[in-house]
Amino acid sequence: MSNDFATAAHAVRLDARTRRLTGPTANLAPGHVQANLAILPKSLAYDFLLFCQRNPKPCPLLGVSDPGDYMIGPLGHDLDIRSDVPRYRVWREGHLVDEPEDIETVWRDDLVTFAIGCSFSFEEALLAAGVPVRHIEENTNVPMYRTSLQTNPAGVFSGPLVVSMRPMTPADAIRAVQITGRLPSVHGAPVHIGDPGDIGIADIAKPDYGDAVTVREGEIPVFWACGVTPQAAIVRAKPEFSITHAPGHMLVTDLVNADLAV
Repeated sequence: MSNDFATAAHAVRLDARTRRLTGPTANLAPGHVQANLAILPKSLAYDFLLFCQRNPKPCPLLGVSDPGDYMIGPLGHDLDIRSDVPRYRVWREGHLVDEPEDIETVWRDDLVTFAIGCSFSFEEALLAAGVPVRHIEENTNVPMYRTSLQTNPAGVFSGPLVVSMRPMTPADAIRAVQITGRLPSVHGAPVHIGDPGDIGIADIAKPDYGDAVTVREGEIPVFWACGVTPQAAIVRAKPEFSITHAPGHMLVTDLVNADLAV
C-alpha cells in the first residue's frame, strides 16, 4: 500500500475535523471502508451490541470503543470520533436536538461508540465493475427509506429496517447482487429488488433520509439494508442521550474495502 493511499482516509478525516468537509462522504478516499456511527451510554451498550448481532445486514459491526474512548485504534491512526465525521446528530429521549459538525462539547466519559459498515464502501466495487451509481452521478446523497420490515429486537432496541436505494437496469441489478454479496461487512447483497410497495415504501420520490434520484425508463429500484437503521431503533428506544452520524456523513476509516471481501 502506498503512503498516498494510506493517508487518503486520514486526509478526509482531517478535512472533517477542520470543517473543510461538511457534506456527504460518498466516493471520498476510494478504496477505504466508511462507517456509520451509533454512540450510546454504557448502560445501553450491551443491548445495542446484541441488536447488532441479531441484525447483521443493517448493522455489520466494524468496531466498538471502550467507554469514554473517542478513538477506535483498528479503524485508523489519529482518529477522533468527536470531530472526524462531517456532521452528527444528537438525540435526547429519542428526539433530534442538534446536528453539529463536532461533538466535543457534549462528549461524556460513559459513551460507547459503535462503528457499523456502510454501503458507500461497496459502491467502489460496483463502479469498478461498470455498474453506475446514480446518486454519485447526480452528486447527491443516497436516498434512504424506512420500510415495513422489522428488525429483530434486543433489549430496548427494535424498529423498522431502513434501506438505501440505487436504480439499475435488470442486468446491472444482477451484477450488483453478485458483487455486494461478497461484502457482508458492508451490508452484503440487496434485501429487495423491484416494487417499493412490497416493503412499505409509498413514494420512491420521497425518501425519509437523503435525496431523491432519477429513476430512468427500464430501470428497477434495488434496495440494500442501511446503517441508518440504528437511528430508527434509537428513536423508538428513547435513550436519555445518544449520538449518531447524519445520514450520508460517514466516518472514513483506514480499513481497505478489498480486505472485506469473502
